[in-house]
Amino acid sequence: MEMGSEWSGAQQLQVHMSGGILPEVYLVRHGETAWSLSRQATGRADIPLTDRGERDAQELGTQLQGLSLVQVLTSPLQRARRTAVLAGFDDCAQLDPDLLEWDYGAYEGRRTAEIQAERPQWRLFQDGCPDGETLQAVSVRAERVIDRIRALEGNVLVFAHRDILRVFTARWLGLPAADARYLYLSTSSLSILGYHHNLDEPVIRLWNDARHSKRHMREPDPS
Repeated sequence: MEMGSEWSGAQQLQVHMSGGILPEVYLVRHGETAWSLSRQATGRADIPLTDRGERDAQELGTQLQGLSLVQVLTSPLQRARRTAVLAGFDDCAQLDPDLLEWDYGAYEGRRTAEIQAERPQWRLFQDGCPDGETLQAVSVRAERVIDRIRALEGNVLVFAHRDILRVFTARWLGLPAADARYLYLSTSSLSILGYHHNLDEPVIRLWNDARHSKRHMREPDPS
């Protein structure tokens, strides 16, 4: 990761392919919200960051300074957009509806324990949500973003949500979308995807780095 003391989102984005360097994708999960704190499923509900979430997003921005990027993408939902703004990318982040969080349908705002009290064997990645999206539909959206990013041949920064980013990562690696259930992702976290020796070897270069956050919280519910 290239760092610099004077970079800001206002600076012109630069291509990062010189010298044969393989491109990377920087994934940021949005900052804390009241529902991530209370462990309620947060799909399309457009709720704001908490004060802590805003502070963590600002701290995360210091880690992102100096990156050479060809594009910055964000989910249209305000918790992702606000994280991008506070991290310093308010003037260059492009809205991408394919980065919206999983539509949890009838389970929006509910906790896993509440759902499993009614459906003891329920699992999000196995069963999906009534009146919401299927895993396949989420995977198709993630794959479209991946295709667009790979066509750019440069570094890209993405601000989005836990489950769409988990599915995105599984598909980046060529794994079944259901394998995303093995990937834990905190609020205000930074992850990096890239390649090993060549473009045929996609890898995770960094995962769930939230060291800038002053508190780590377990969030087992979809959010």
